[in-house]
Amino acid sequence: MLVKEALTCYHCGQACEDDQLKVGDKTFCCYGCQVVYEILNSNDLCQYYSLQDHPGTTVKQVEEIAYAYVDDAVVRQKLVEFDSPEFTRTKFFVPAVHCASCIWLLENLHKLRHGVVRSEVNFARKSVTIDFHPQKVKLSQLAALLASLGYPPQISLDNPSQAAERPRVDRGLLIKLAIAGFCFGNIMLFSFPEYLGLSESDAILRRLFSWLNIALSLPVFLYSDSDYFRSAWKSFNQRQINIDVPIAAGLLALFTRSLWDIITGFGPGYLDSFAGLVFFLLIGKWFQSLTYESLSFDRDYKSYFPLAVHRLAGGEWKPVVIYELKKGDEIRIRNLEIIPADSVLQESHAYIDYSFVTGEARPVKASEGNLLYAGGRIVGQPARMRVEKNTSQSQLTSLWNNDAFRKSEESKYRKIIDQAARRFTWAVLGIAFLTGVYWQVTNPQEMWLVLTSVLMVACPCALALAAPFTYGSMLRAFGRNHLYLKNADVIERLAAVDVVVFDKTGTVTHGQYPEIRFEGILADQEWAAVKTLSGSSTHPLSSLIHKHIVSNHKTILTDFLEKPGRGVEAKWDGKIIRMGSANYAGDGAVGDTAASRVYLSIDNEVKGCFVIRTSVRNGIHDMLRRLGNRCVALLSGDHEGDLEQMSRIFPNGTELRFHQTPHDKMEYISHLQQSGKKVLMVGDGLNDAGALRQSDVGIAVTDDTGVFTPACDGILQGDQVSKLDSILVAAKSSTTILKLSFALSFFYNAIALSVAVSGHLTPLVAAILMPISSISVVSFSTFAVNWMTRKKLQV
Repeated sequence: MLVKEALTCYHCGQACEDDQLKVGDKTFCCYGCQVVYEILNSNDLCQYYSLQDHPGTTVKQVEEIAYAYVDDAVVRQKLVEFDSPEFTRTKFFVPAVHCASCIWLLENLHKLRHGVVRSEVNFARKSVTIDFHPQKVKLSQLAALLASLGYPPQISLDNPSQAAERPRVDRGLLIKLAIAGFCFGNIMLFSFPEYLGLSESDAILRRLFSWLNIALSLPVFLYSDSDYFRSAWKSFNQRQINIDVPIAAGLLALFTRSLWDIITGFGPGYLDSFAGLVFFLLIGKWFQSLTYESLSFDRDYKSYFPLAVHRLAGGEWKPVVIYELKKGDEIRIRNLEIIPADSVLQESHAYIDYSFVTGEARPVKASEGNLLYAGGRIVGQPARMRVEKNTSQSQLTSLWNNDAFRKSEESKYRKIIDQAARRFTWAVLGIAFLTGVYWQVTNPQEMWLVLTSVLMVACPCALALAAPFTYGSMLRAFGRNHLYLKNADVIERLAAVDVVVFDKTGTVTHGQYPEIRFEGILADQEWAAVKTLSGSSTHPLSSLIHKHIVSNHKTILTDFLEKPGRGVEAKWDGKIIRMGSANYAGDGAVGDTAASRVYLSIDNEVKGCFVIRTSVRNGIHDMLRRLGNRCVALLSGDHEGDLEQMSRIFPNGTELRFHQTPHDKMEYISHLQQSGKKVLMVGDGLNDAGALRQSDVGIAVTDDTGVFTPACDGILQGDQVSKLDSILVAAKSSTTILKLSFALSFFYNAIALSVAVSGHLTPLVAAILMPISSISVVSFSTFAVNWMTRKKLQV
């Protein structure tokens, strides 16, 4: 008698029909799966199959014409985040992503298709961001490639970014939770004869209910808890142990023992405990994902950059924070200011630096009517533009966190957590084994329940959640105080700071009530040219001069150039007009040193200088006094005009250095670091870009400007500088809260394991305690951070 062998597809694992396809000794269910295998095989990417057995999804042959509509100019503009003749970025929502092999394959698209530069998967949001060369591969070809690999993109043309701006609901998890809850309730109902202790005359009824319990528990075992078994199986394939291994072992032990008891008639089993165990485990998993998603949502879409640009309102240019911009607003972006949203250029031409997006620092010339993408910076002449899309906070955050701007120091606590989680799992398995041996000898009937309780109750989840929720809550608290940090790792480095270095102009001083006078004589047209030139620069002193000058004349400047630490220049009516330091725009003689001086020259003829006396920010003196010896230096590019004033407000022993170039500031910070110091640099983000990047933590201070450098770690609103010492205290306190959260997690596991090993804890109670431990750590860290920040930062 011949027995027909059941064949499964090598790619997706589904059963093959009679018309299966073969390539060598490998069988495929359809032509689509065969094509995917041949693509991977020809590109030496069959490692994909070693990451998980049958990681693929069932696919069919996909024709490129099915996605031809995405190449339409109008549709394409909605789908791309950045577009140029040589570089394009798009993001697709791919809900079929489900495992490590999926991520691995999607991040190797550049090996499958010529023209793909880079691809990155966001597993939590089920999306893949693809950078590609538009001359070598079309958008429709990328969509077809994804579909042919088994990851068809879900494309929405109404508002492609809208889906990304809301926390996604994991419907699969909710379905599993619903099934587990339904089965758990009914199993409890059928278990009442056991709970009530019915007489032996009802043995047939009890037997029937036991078999009904098996039928109800099968969906829970085969579907609701499948994620735990899948995760454990992957860890074995990768020769690693993760936290799902003891959970899967406990579930398997409890289910198989219950089947044995019922089938052999030995007893009613523990299927009520099994179903309840899965139900409460899924509740804990749902809570964790919901809370983390909410934290991520607040971070990306509610805690906005404290940056501003100038918007035309009532015939005047007025600063407005970038998240208040709406489609159709006319904005004016100055030299080195960031373009906050996709906009259409209203000038004849402008030069845009897209290095934040593409990594290439070469300025690109744009003409009137061209679409300018968020994340670019204006270089040179200011430009007017019309906003086409609302500000995408997540996109700006993503650009800021690009690997190119990331500091190399590894998170100490993340490393500790990773090591502890791995060792914890092995320790739990060891304790469970010894517990099983002991109870098998002393009380075999209770061994399986005790063993399952031990495997269930011990969980490093609380340990893993402590850092992200403590630092995440702190990020939100800082955001309420108008300090926006790049990521949570900055808080850890901020807590380790032991010295602080300040810039002067725009940081310690500000221009809210300046005293400005001009020593010289200018004609009306010259005043207009100076107003236009100063308004084109984002330097704090230029902004003060621009606001000071009253002129209704219109002038046009060309060839604008700004040299950090020196000054600005442009062409006006065929003449070179300069503003800046004495060496740049003056005759080299500094003159009166009692105030800041900005010199003006036209065609190398010195016309005079602006004498500016700025005021110190409110509360700065008290803040510096509280910092004490942690404040080590003031580094200023100005002359010694404010030396006497700075000497009064800075603590004794503080180095006051003037005439500092951007390179000098970098060298000073580097010297401090070589002596073992952890340095916080506070500057204006323009002349201090190098120093901000060199420091352990760099904070850029901003008032009404859109200038910031991605090398900085935080952006602080100007009127909050006086809280800097409190911010440092809060950062240090967050590490204390984190350590207490670690202690709470350890205390829970120690007590719970002791009770479970002694046999006084049922698996059902263990399943309830497991998510409660995570909830307690999250609640404690959130409450402690909020209480501490209200006390320290008074919010």
